[in-house]
Amino acid sequence: MSRASAALSAEGVVRRYGRTTALAGVDLDVAPGRCTALVGESGSGKTTLLRTFNRLVEPDEGTVTVRGRPVAEPAPEALRRSIGYVPQHGGLLPHWTVLANVALVPRLLALADAEALARAALERVGLGKDFDERWPRGLSGGERQRVALARALAADPDIVLLDEPFGALDALTRSDVQRVFADQRAERGFTALLVTHDLREAIALADDIAVMREGRILQRAAPEVLLTDPAPGYVAELLQRAGVAA
Repeated sequence: MSRASAALSAEGVVRRYGRTTALAGVDLDVAPGRCTALVGESGSGKTTLLRTFNRLVEPDEGTVTVRGRPVAEPAPEALRRSIGYVPQHGGLLPHWTVLANVALVPRLLALADAEALARAALERVGLGKDFDERWPRGLSGGERQRVALARALAADPDIVLLDEPFGALDALTRSDVQRVFADQRAERGFTALLVTHDLREAIALADDIAVMREGRILQRAAPEVLLTDPAPGYVAELLQRAGVAA
């Protein structure tokens, strides 16, 4: 796959915070319609890499492209509105109703009948009209993450970035929301980049997994390859600690 045909591409990306190197020359290509999971311990660079694609992080070196176009070319606001984004803990606006939160991007894009698009997105994630006028503070953790996913999907983006979207949920709720995400990706066919520290989650949801450590990708492979032929050293140890080694 050429970088020009990739939905998301990073080439030689470096990001430093003072003396700390968060990304140390990362290369990553994600093909249209695929889901890639970034896994690794805290501080490995997963979230920093993800945020270069919507310009919440600007690299010090290297090239980042979305749909074959450098992310520096469009205005940041236009880029972000074209990409679905589910931050950790949902990031819902607390003084807006559920419907207003989900209709945000369709309104910013001046799409016809933004509220209808929002209601359709809420229904797709299993939340009916009873939720339209509710407030984020009155939702359970699972409901908040469903609303956040609905907001990311309301304008029908072709790319969705997800930063630990299920990490704060209990096991049962987490499984339910993971299933909603998987169903929506199967139905809508969008490209996804998923940050998670949970290898089991990555194996269940992603087409391929990139294991990161200290700002570098140590191995990227399909789940079945990662399980049966992990790179020696850190990757193999990580799989053993997670209890998923073959």
